[in-house]
This record gives sequence, structure tokens and C-alpha cells, in this order.
Amino acid sequence: MNTCGEGKHEVWLKKQEVGKDLVYLLGGGEESHVGSASICKPGKTHESIELKGHYDKKVTEIIAKAGAEKHDRTVACIGGVHIDDASEEDVQKLVENCKKLRKFV
Repeated sequence: MNTCGEGKHEVWLKKQEVGKDLVYLLGGGEESHVGSASICKPGKTHESIELKGHYDKKVTEIIAKAGAEKHDRTVACIGGVHIDDASEEDVQKLVENCKKLRKFV
């Protein structure tokens, strides 16, 4: 497992090969959860689903796109990050830390 950030802004990423494809699990903040799933094929647009009331595709898409580009294969990213009563600064820190996880795809 790879991590970025500290305290309530820490995020983590795990990778699993599934045949020729890759699946990443993404979590962090105060409570990890499944809020979104994003899938990206190399050279194609991505597709995402997001549970009502969640905004996690913003971060799962970052990982799915980066993985598909780097490995030239289909990549899915599933997960979510959460901080209770998050401020805009909290959200920005979580997103920035998720962007930093791209180096581990």
C-alpha cells in the first residue's frame, strides 16, 4: 500500500492485477468508503459511476486515467475519501494528495 499526506488528509492506494487489467483501491481521510468507480481504457474516454451524495469520482478518475496511460491497459479505480464537515481546504488537500498517488500507478 502506498500513501500520501498526513493525518486526516492521508490517502492510500492498493493495486491488484486482474488478468491483463489493473484495479486500484483508493481510500483515506477520516473514513475510507466506496463512493465511486472509474474505468479507463488506453486512448479512450473514461466512465465513472458515483453514489448519490458522493463526489469521489473526482479522485478515482485521476488514478484510472493515469494507470491506463502509463500501463497501456484497462484500469479501474474504486473507492472514496471522507472527512466529516470538510472545508474547501480539506477537500483541496485530499485531491492534491490523490494526485500525488499517480506516481505509484
